[in-house]
Amino acid sequence: MTKQEIELRKQNEKNLRKNIGNRIKLARSKTNFTQETLAEEISLSPEYISQLERGIAFGSANTIVSLCKALKISSDFLFSDLIETDYSEFINMIDTKFLQNYSQLNDYNRKIINRLTNDLMKLQLEENFKMEAK
Repeated sequence: MTKQEIELRKQNEKNLRKNIGNRIKLARSKTNFTQETLAEEISLSPEYISQLERGIAFGSANTIVSLCKALKISSDFLFSDLIETDYSEFINMIDTKFLQNYSQLNDYNRKIINRLTNDLMKLQLEENFKMEAK
């Protein structure tokens, strides 16, 4: 990677952070939260909220989820127009009721579902292999 490509990547990341930060600030102002109120709501410092809004910092996945919940926005609000994709085919593959139920399970029960799914996939592969062998 050339020096110019590295600089371009850095600039793109800086712009991405600023765009997301502006959307966080907009959502915060629409909910009438101050930086302090939002920080308290999601157990962060007001200084960190300020850094997020200015694009200096970028939160972890947990931080983004907490922000979305507190501000009552979807992640689409933060990331729309920033990620170009056609995920309509993927959406059709998802059983939304299953995902809603799965998201409400505790960690232990999620592990059980994951193990069951893995075992079912192995069984399915074995059955497919047997069918092809015939």
